[in-house]
Amino acid sequence: MSEIWQLSASELAQRIARRQLSSVEVVDAHLARIDEVNPALNALVRVLADEARAGAVLADKKLAAGEAVGPLHGVPFTVKENIDMAGLPTTWGVPALAQAVVPADAPVVERMRAAGAIPIGRTNLPDMALRVHTHSSLHGLTRNPWHPGRTAGGSSGGEAAALASGMSPIGLGNDIGGSLRNPANACGIASIRPSAGRVPDAGYVPAEDRLLAVQLMNVQGPMARRVSDVRLGLRILMGAHPRDPWSIDAPFDGPLLAKPIRVAVVPEPPGGSTDPKVAATVRRAAQALTEAGYVVEEACPQRYEDAVNCWTRLIMGDFGSVLGMLASMMGPDANAFVNNFNETVPPLADVAAWSHLMVERDGIARAWSTFMADRPLLLSPTWTQLPFEHGFDAATPAGTAATKELMRPVVPANLLGLPSACVPAGRDEATGLPIGVLVTGRRLREDLCLEAAEAIEARLGLATPIDPMR
Repeated sequence: MSEIWQLSASELAQRIARRQLSSVEVVDAHLARIDEVNPALNALVRVLADEARAGAVLADKKLAAGEAVGPLHGVPFTVKENIDMAGLPTTWGVPALAQAVVPADAPVVERMRAAGAIPIGRTNLPDMALRVHTHSSLHGLTRNPWHPGRTAGGSSGGEAAALASGMSPIGLGNDIGGSLRNPANACGIASIRPSAGRVPDAGYVPAEDRLLAVQLMNVQGPMARRVSDVRLGLRILMGAHPRDPWSIDAPFDGPLLAKPIRVAVVPEPPGGSTDPKVAATVRRAAQALTEAGYVVEEACPQRYEDAVNCWTRLIMGDFGSVLGMLASMMGPDANAFVNNFNETVPPLADVAAWSHLMVERDGIARAWSTFMADRPLLLSPTWTQLPFEHGFDAATPAGTAATKELMRPVVPANLLGLPSACVPAGRDEATGLPIGVLVTGRRLREDLCLEAAEAIEARLGLATPIDPMR
């Protein structure tokens, strides 16, 4: 029989509902697992042991009383520390915000609680979530469970490491430049960046009113070890919320499409190099989809490199207005990464340049939409290289440039507001590191992305959680 901490969120919910396990047993098992492995990984930066145990006792009482319960009743979950939780600081990984206590839960935390889930801990992230390597000047370095010398990804790296090692069965992260998918790739778990507006995004820190790039490209989303749990989490989180005026209500399942569904495959995305091992993994994932009844063809959307470059200019052009303030809050490595990154991006000179950028974004979106009209899904690498050694991204301008290049497959979905799921599809034999692939879809077709991701998982998925390599 599996250890309790090895079970998926869905399995835990089912066993609790059937009285095969109590919520107290489940929470205690995960707290014990945190005690066992977190010292080696530093994935959780605040353990909510007392609160979680009290929540589990209450959950068991509600079940015993015959009360109606939600789909994650009694199941623990973790929350990235740039997502608001009432009465706790939203630190964004920096000392300056260590005491930034907020008055209310973010909508995604509110909805997880309403589904019966119990917060068990807060997870690490890089300074202000502005790095794809999780090293916080407040909380320190998070290590990858598969390889202690390689990055866990970022910015939701603490969340991914906690899930991969069994400290949590499901968790919450966010994504403006791959931050749900970068660490899922590095740590061998599953995640989805939802379509723009699908899941509400609202918070108090650093400010309630958001930069334009955040409004257009940032999303909140679920992370888990199994695609089925990611789907369950998304169903819980989605829907309009008054605190996010751009969030929408839309059905999870879209219109039925004629079968077989066509998938465009991009094993070696334009704009840079791709490790042959990564490209081979994408092709194996394509074969898995063929075996599952999809029609696959190697084809690339028009203006792929334009999409990557447009994302880069939009995010750096917009964050340029606050980089001076952020620099005073961030540590030297985070500042080095952001400054090196910024040096590679042509500045937006004036209002006309901003207007032209938005026009360009519209044209790229149209090109991709036309391409995906008869190819509803796009299969690609998540990163085009294996996860790098700690600090590589910030140590030199060349390292930053290489990091920018390897993450290029994740950012078109941010620019265009598309759903994009990451799923493990293999491991590198030499390093033992996992290799994930992306399934990106038409807007609001998370259902198609997750179905395809599940087909890949069924044939190529990894056995997780794991004991951390030391």
